[in-house]
Amino acid sequence: MNGRLAVGALAFGLFLTGAAPSALPAPATVVLLVRHGEKAPGTVDVPLADAGDARARALAEVGKGAGVQMILTTQYRRTQQTAATLATALSITAEVVGVQGDVSQHAVSVAAAIKSRHSGRTVLVVGHSNTIPSIVAALGGTRYPDLCDEEYDALFIVVIDAEGAARTVRTRYGAPSPLGDGCARMR
Repeated sequence: MNGRLAVGALAFGLFLTGAAPSALPAPATVVLLVRHGEKAPGTVDVPLADAGDARARALAEVGKGAGVQMILTTQYRRTQQTAATLATALSITAEVVGVQGDVSQHAVSVAAAIKSRHSGRTVLVVGHSNTIPSIVAALGGTRYPDLCDEEYDALFIVVIDAEGAARTVRTRYGAPSPLGDGCARMR
């Protein structure tokens, strides 16, 4: 998805709130959430594969078009590498919210960081297949199942209004993820 499409998706998310972008009550918080890009083979703290690097560049275009002001990642190299192109382009130092304990605890920690330190801003969160849906829900958005292993192109947008009500849009960015039959059924 190019920057224009990202902005279109963001505008659609604002439409779902019932407000025109110019009439959006302040301070709305806009959160873009993605899984890290495609990873190289291996276990534990693996880097991005070439396809993941390409996805990071696509994400940078989306993030610039959406006006990202802050980036949150985990402590893992693949999330930090996914965010790095955008962070460099915007001169932002990503904030690490480490995965400590279980997924639900991590999701609550990320949501708390956004609500307490980044309210009223546009924030990018780069996480994992099992953390991103939980973070969307912790922000008050729609509850989605975990992403399947082959799915890297999902982009969630959560718009939180001044009263704390959240609206969610699920879209895609970058090259489409080739999905197996089991993954296609999960969508």
